[in-house]
Amino acid sequence: MTRTAAAGALLAALAGCASTQSHDSHDSADAGTKKPAAAAPTTVPGVGPSLRERIPAGSRQVVAVYGEGRNSPDATVVLYIKQGRTWQKESSWPAHNARKGWTTDHHEDDGRSPVGVFTLTDAGGVLKNPGTKLPYTRSSAFETPSWWQKPYRHDFDYVIAIDYNRIKGTSPSDPTRPEGERKGGSIWLHMDHGSGTSACVSLSKAGMEHLLKTLDPAAHPVVVMGDRAELAA
Repeated sequence: MTRTAAAGALLAALAGCASTQSHDSHDSADAGTKKPAAAAPTTVPGVGPSLRERIPAGSRQVVAVYGEGRNSPDATVVLYIKQGRTWQKESSWPAHNARKGWTTDHHEDDGRSPVGVFTLTDAGGVLKNPGTKLPYTRSSAFETPSWWQKPYRHDFDYVIAIDYNRIKGTSPSDPTRPEGERKGGSIWLHMDHGSGTSACVSLSKAGMEHLLKTLDPAAHPVVVMGDRAELAA
């Protein structure tokens, strides 16, 4: 179970928190011809109009989190980069979301991740900055409590704050929740421990390092997250 760690104020927030399908290239029934490659999408794949219209017009980087089901903790994270008018799939990783799945009305301690489109503006962690362009706060305050089980102790070595009920431009450890405590908060992208989280989205260390090195404030990155049915709505 993932929880947001920090000394003092951060400890109070503790409760808050793919494979690429290849195209067939063998010869078709017409000798000497090959199956044409699919055209690059002009919208983020699998994201329907309800969430698509919430992606800012200036965004050129989208981290899409495709939850396997409304009540599933399993997901796939895909990084898309907009080139011209099309969205190119750059990388993907197996991931986890909240242990109980997803919700469109997230509340503190409901054990579900919020469905939605959220900006990505701030990062941090126990480890030194790997070379991100995002504002990065390195602090021992991100260290998990000593009583946490071993698989969870490196969850917050790297984190990227998901701008759900938080103040942009602050450290991910900032506990301020503009919409109130009841709406939850301290929801991050962070390192995976092999199972569902409290509300965050987790992926491998290599995946987190790649996102940190690739996401650029000038590209106005956002995360689009939810179970596949809600994403497609």
